[in-house]
Amino acid sequence: MATTASTSLVAQIVPTLGESVSEATIAAWVKQDGQAVVSGDVIAELETDKATVELPATASGVLKILKPQGSKIAVGDAIASVDPAGKATVAADAPVAVAVVPAAPHLSPAVQKVVTENKLNPQAVAASGPKGNITKGDALEAAAKAVAVATQAAPVTAVANVTPVVPAPPARPIAPQVPLVTVADEVTRTEMSKLRQTIAKRLVEAQHGSASLTTFNEVDMTAILALRERYKERFEKSHAIGLGFMSFFAKAICHAIKSVPQLNGHIEGTEVVTHRNTHLGVAVSTERGLVVPVVRNANLLNMAQIELEIKRLAARGREGKLSPDDMSGGTFTITNGGVFGSLLSTPILNPPQAGILGLHKIEKRAVVIEDKAGDRIEIRPMMYVALTYDHRLIDGQQSVTFLVKIKEAIEDPARILLEI
Repeated sequence: MATTASTSLVAQIVPTLGESVSEATIAAWVKQDGQAVVSGDVIAELETDKATVELPATASGVLKILKPQGSKIAVGDAIASVDPAGKATVAADAPVAVAVVPAAPHLSPAVQKVVTENKLNPQAVAASGPKGNITKGDALEAAAKAVAVATQAAPVTAVANVTPVVPAPPARPIAPQVPLVTVADEVTRTEMSKLRQTIAKRLVEAQHGSASLTTFNEVDMTAILALRERYKERFEKSHAIGLGFMSFFAKAICHAIKSVPQLNGHIEGTEVVTHRNTHLGVAVSTERGLVVPVVRNANLLNMAQIELEIKRLAARGREGKLSPDDMSGGTFTITNGGVFGSLLSTPILNPPQAGILGLHKIEKRAVVIEDKAGDRIEIRPMMYVALTYDHRLIDGQQSVTFLVKIKEAIEDPARILLEI
């Protein structure tokens, strides 16, 4: 019996997408149906609840798409196939087709009725609807303006050779009768991305799955600013990376965890799991939402290595290229709302972690300085820091101790070097 052509097809299976991830959405097809692909070519982008994953072709041949863009898929599903003996029907360099919205305004029946009855020019009506469409409210507003213009009083012409008379008092102008305009409320509905759904779900879980409490302190940034100003050029020349504040705080966190190791752990059932090394989650804001890639073994890295890793992960996050492994396994998280101007906030835990440190904007304030000569007031660059922790695992004394260690390490960076 002759072998059918279909037996040579190579199925494109949804691969394992990472820890605890079982489903995804086809965010986009990079290659078209009928297009020739080479093994290893990225043919699609899959959006999971943690990251966007590229799907490479597992064979060379002609692509046959089985699941359209936007489809919900699971690990192990066949979403396409490749025919090694197939003949391409689409050019190899052809872009993925994109629907084009027509330039002419689209009028719904209700809008068309208002336009026709009031003899309006659709091209002259300001449109506020989705995709530039004219809404019924737009049409009614344009009609009202037309009525107002048409009902304005005409100018009075003077008449010659008439016997003078006492002029009558001027008549009160009659306001034009503008019809009552009722504008219907228009809404748009957009499906939440998998990432946004997961963010929402995890935030609710964090609120209901832990006993969250936040404690605050303030840090004098004078020493760090001076140290950074003194060494930033030499640091960049030596390590090809700028010297930022995040590496200072990352080292301070690792230093403080030595005093309060419970903050580098979490609860599993009735057990407390603590980690020897600190895997530091760094919150990164992207167009798709907040992602938290992980700097592995931050306690074993120097400041240049931490800066380079944060830069690499942040870039991948903004490009939507973070892998599931980049996002999993964090033991403590740091988030910096100060880059957006936040003065003070209460960060939310990143489950199942027991702690998250929130940084805020540096603001000059008048503070009391104590020394041997007595108290004095100086203007200092100050930052509020906030520690949200799981009160089931961490008590008040431990949380305050942790924040004080952070404060001491930032205000006197030599403590980190000397481990005191």
